[in-house]
Amino acid sequence: MDITSVLVVLVATFCAGGVNALAGGGTAISFPGFVWAGLPATVANATNAFALIPGSLGGAYTFREELKPQLRRLATFLIPAILGSLAGATVLATSNGDTFKKIVPFLVLMATIVFAFSKPINAWARTLGKNNTTPSGEISRSGYGIGVLVQFCIAFYGGYFGAGMGILMLSLMGIIGMTDLRKMNALKNVLAAAINTTAVIRFFAANSINVAYGLVGAVGALAGGYLMGRMAKRIPQPYVRGFVIVFGCVATVWLLYRAFTA
Repeated sequence: MDITSVLVVLVATFCAGGVNALAGGGTAISFPGFVWAGLPATVANATNAFALIPGSLGGAYTFREELKPQLRRLATFLIPAILGSLAGATVLATSNGDTFKKIVPFLVLMATIVFAFSKPINAWARTLGKNNTTPSGEISRSGYGIGVLVQFCIAFYGGYFGAGMGILMLSLMGIIGMTDLRKMNALKNVLAAAINTTAVIRFFAANSINVAYGLVGAVGALAGGYLMGRMAKRIPQPYVRGFVIVFGCVATVWLLYRAFTA
């Protein structure tokens, strides 16, 4: 590791940690940082997942009180989250690196689009959610069925790449009828931590993680999440969203150029 690469990873993960604390979508920033540092795309993705685990666990711990009344719900979605992540991580760990290198710019672009349109997506999800609740406001059996199936698919994507995964999970919770944002965030954070941890264990088994860069990234992400979390009320959300969208578009162009010309 040279000092320039270390600084790039620190800055990228610091920004990603801060963005995740404020709005989500940080992987679109941190992943290109690991690629710029010289890691192959598959290793950069696995190392990025490893670096962001402390932030995922911290986010899950923050909402622990909101989890207590929904342990049954958590248990229902935890199994497909773990199995889906394991499947997605296995596909990545055993896939051709050149193929992933060409796919990843489109994944970053998709995550950027999902982030950009997260508000209308979530509004649409809440509209659908009215059809998946009982008269008392509880999630119906059909709602749970849809939730388990879609959670597996989201977790598969999370194990494979994961940018925008949190937004997709919040949309799913709206679709199955959840309305309390704090409870939704609590469930999303625990499921995200489970997905990331499962994927990282699989990546370790495949020797796909650069631990040195991962530890540098973890420091950056934790610092960014802590500092930006404390400043959350002072930073206008539109500025944060605009930064992520612009960065995601620029990163997509750069990754496309690198994938098809390098």
